Amino acid sequence: MHTIGKFIKTERKKAGLTQVEFAMRSGLGLRFVRELEQGKQTVRLDKINQALAMFGMEAVPGKKVM
Repeated sequence: MHTIGKFIKTERKKAGLTQVEFAMRSGLGLRFVRELEQGKQTVRLDKINQALAMFGMEAVPGKKVM
């Protein structure tokens, strides 16, 4: 999840959005956005995909990178 959190943070900043603005626009809670960007391990995939949808992306199953 840490990689996804980094991606979200990078793209959010590129878009010029604060965490508050991103949370409001994506329909997610501010706490969730903060925890996602900090790499919290126990987040919901549906909410991750809701965040990624802001950048035309989605999380899909794939091989684990070691």
